[in-house]
This record gives sequence, C-alpha cells and structure tokens, in this order.
Amino acid sequence: MQQYLSKILPGQRKGKKWQKGSEVWSLGLAFVLSWLNPRLKMPNHYLWRMTSVYLRKKIAPRIANGHPWIYGNEVERIEGEVTGGDIVNVYYGDGKPCGRGYINPKSQILVRLLTRKGETINEQFFHNRILQAWEYRKKIGYTENCRLVFGEADGLPALIIDKFNDYFVIQTLSLGIDTWKAAIVSALEAIFSPKGIYERNDVPVRELEGLPQQKGFLSAPFDANILINENGLRFWVDIENGQKTGYFLDQQDNRRAIQHIVKDAEVLGVFTYTGTFEIHAAHYGARSVLGLDISETAVAQANKNAALNQLDNICRFEAVNAFDVLKQWGKEGKQYDVVMLDPPAFTKSRENIQKALTGYKEINLRGMKLVRNGGFLVTSSCTNLVSPEQFLQTIDQAAKDARKKIRQVTFQAQASDHPIIWGMENTNYLKFLVVEVTDR
Repeated sequence: MQQYLSKILPGQRKGKKWQKGSEVWSLGLAFVLSWLNPRLKMPNHYLWRMTSVYLRKKIAPRIANGHPWIYGNEVERIEGEVTGGDIVNVYYGDGKPCGRGYINPKSQILVRLLTRKGETINEQFFHNRILQAWEYRKKIGYTENCRLVFGEADGLPALIIDKFNDYFVIQTLSLGIDTWKAAIVSALEAIFSPKGIYERNDVPVRELEGLPQQKGFLSAPFDANILINENGLRFWVDIENGQKTGYFLDQQDNRRAIQHIVKDAEVLGVFTYTGTFEIHAAHYGARSVLGLDISETAVAQANKNAALNQLDNICRFEAVNAFDVLKQWGKEGKQYDVVMLDPPAFTKSRENIQKALTGYKEINLRGMKLVRNGGFLVTSSCTNLVSPEQFLQTIDQAAKDARKKIRQVTFQAQASDHPIIWGMENTNYLKFLVVEVTDR
C-alpha cells in the first residue's frame, strides 16, 4: 500500500510503516482511498486491512461444498489481529479464497461465512440479503406470517427474523450477527415500515458466544400481544413472553395436514402449548378436543384462543404433566380416534441423543396405546440432532413394542418458509408424521 500512499501524500511516510495519525486523519484517508481506488486500480484489500484465516489443507469437504461454519480445529493459522465480531477473509490451505465472514475466538464455531464472492460486508449487504429473503417468501406464498430469515438457509448465519403481519421478532444468536443488529433493524424499517420490532435474545446459546441474554423493544414500544391469522383461524401471540419468538410458525403447513383425519373424531392433543393444533382440529370438524400441557400460562392462552375462534364448546385445555397422564390413561384403557403429540426438543447436545430417542420412543408408545383401532397418531420432533431416519426408526420400534401396526399417511418437514439446504443438517430439523394405527 505504501507505493500508492507515497504517490498521494509522500510527506506522511515514516520509515516502512504508514502512520495513521488521528482518528479524523484515518477517516479522511479512508475516504480519499475509496475515491481514488478506481483511478489507481488498487486491489480492494488495500482499502481495509482484514485479518486473514487460513484453513488446514486436509479438512472435510463440508466447507467447500457450501457449509458456512468453520470450527477452530479446521484452521491452520490466522494472520492479523483477532477481535470478536470482526469480518475476516478466509482462505483454503492452498491460498485460494474461500469467503468472508465474522469471527469469534470465544465460540467453537470460529468463523461463520457470509459470502463466497468477496462482497463488502456493510449495511447495504444486510439490506440486500433481507430483501432477497422477503422476495423468496413472496414467491412461495408466505406473506402475512412467516420466518423471514432462517439463518444459514438465507445466507445470514445465526440470524432469525419472524414476521407476524406488521410486527417483527428477531434473534441475533452469535456475536458476529449481533454486531450488525442496528443495520438489521434499519433494513427492516426501510423494507417494511413495520409497526414494531422486538428482540428475543433471551436464549442460552448466546452465552456460548460471550453475549448476554436479553429481550426488549428495538422500535417504539407497542402491545406485545398481537393477533395473527392462520388457515382461517385467529391466534393471540405473546412475542414478549411466549416460547422462542412467541409462536411456532414452522408447523403452520402441518396444521393443515390433519384436516381430513380429525373430522367427527374424538381428539387428544399433548404438549399443546397455545393450542394451535387442537383448535385446528376443532375447526376441521372434530367432535371433541382435549389439549394437555404442563404450563398453566400456555393453557390459559390456549383456552383464550379457543374462545377467540368460538370453538371453546368443542375444544378445552388442561394443565397436567403429560408423561404421567399418558401412562395412567394407558393403564385405564382410555381411547381416542386421533392422538397428537408435539413435544419439545428432548436434547440440544449430541451427548444426549440416545436419551432423546428413548424419550421419543416412550412418549409415542404411550400415545399409540391410546389410539383406537384404525385411528391416527400425529407426532413431531423438533430436535435437529435427531435425523429423519432416526425418528422414523424410533416410531417403528415404538409401534412394535406397543404391538401396533402403523401405516404412513404423510411425513413432512417444517413449513417452506424455513428453507432446507442440502448439506446443512441444522436446516432440516422438524419431523412431522401422521400414521394410521391398527391392532396386530
């Protein structure tokens, strides 16, 4: 760079290093260089000296095949200062460019790549990516309520944005993306002119990045209990205190999948949260619906949602421990035409996968025992560490132990506004299964 600077301002050289001087001088220099760059034909990396990360020569092909995560043990060396949240250039072991992303030495995932094209990472970059995500959702039919940005699947690792009509809830789950939170809010304001933006960063995973858990308004304060429409029904969503971002948008397509099997049926829903599956069942013609959840707050919200849709005469909810109740009712011989299970994730660590599979097997075995001969089991798993194959094998084993025969009606993933990228296992996390259950 000295060869260029000496042509511009030779009096400012001292020895072999260019002296920046004051902050004002540094900013002025950056402006001058940005203006002169096309005229001097300077390489882009001369403008801003970025830290460079060089990968080991022998690493899994995962990164070259498009996965944006780079673990610390995949890095050979780092040239330059390492400051958490900064943008760095990444190179393969042979020196060829790999991409550009943000770094965090406190995280097991050292670098998360944002681009493979060497694009400048600035406010406009995030504006463009969010706009692209929105255009994609509109193309596939998700406009009113949707997962606007699904992290890695939208080229914005660790960023979640849920759209509830004119309100937005965001999660910045890594230091690198949290650094750009103001730019993300600016992009939402420019593209949507929203009524409100709220952050739900009260999640433990942020602590792994050296970040605090927090939540609050990123816009002028507003009533955090908002009303949404889904499949002809209305639901209250508490974006301040509800689970995750307040509502499980990933099941919105799957909730439609039960419409034929619940007609004139006696339905039991377990792990109901705010009652969306159960209220859909009542809407689709179920004779009676009982929903169970351990949270009294969730049950109160579910009953409120049932009344909102004038279905409280068909659909009711109780606060109980589902594991204990299913076991007891199995002994008592209670039976339902349709049993729906939507349990929480049973593990978030690979060390406990086997325990999670055991839990899924047990809960589905108990559920099957409550299904009348020829009835249906509706079951889900949102544990991304459990593969679709493992989930299906677990259900099959549960059926054998329950001495039941099962016939698959449908097997689906999350709604399409949560895109699945092949090769990124964390984007293919939800398993939704409907089976007919008959006696052997």
